[in-house]
Amino acid sequence: MGIDLKEWGVSMKHALVIGGSGILANTSLWLADEGFTVSVIGRDNHKLSKLTGMSKNIIPISVDYYNERLFSSEIHNSITTNGPYDLVVRWIHNNDKQIIDTISSEIRKVTNEGWNLFHILGSNSNLEDIRSKMDYIENCDYHQIQLGFIMENDKSRWLTHDEISNGVINGIKSNSKKYLVGTLTPWSKKP
Repeated sequence: MGIDLKEWGVSMKHALVIGGSGILANTSLWLADEGFTVSVIGRDNHKLSKLTGMSKNIIPISVDYYNERLFSSEIHNSITTNGPYDLVVRWIHNNDKQIIDTISSEIRKVTNEGWNLFHILGSNSNLEDIRSKMDYIENCDYHQIQLGFIMENDKSRWLTHDEISNGVINGIKSNSKKYLVGTLTPWSKKP
């Protein structure tokens, strides 16, 4: 099952995947296969180069998102060149507010159209608390994809890279407000 872009009202089909050259590389490639132009932010030029060699729809953005000025400039250039983002996938461990503020601000400069944000979160994340801090984002349909763990033979383990990437893809396909990859129960068995 693919993304029903008409249901979302998407016409430009531009996606941004932050950290999309590592664990989320398969997610980036899947979005490209779905017809998106995919701007991928990464800090590893080798991984970005490898990814762009796998799809002509991948646009590499080599930038450290902790460098606020440079990050803002790269987001602006990406939107100017390829249009506003219809879909953003972000898995960032720190500095969330500054990064999303930059993305949202740059989108608002060129359109008032809505966009989708899929926020990848760890097993310890308080989803309601995080969601309440995202209410300020204008024209954004906010989604949370929480990464849990796997129970096998009464033992637990963390998700593999493939399970994470495939789980994120399934979360995007579901278009759910909350999507869990793996399980969070029993919490006492968490690895």
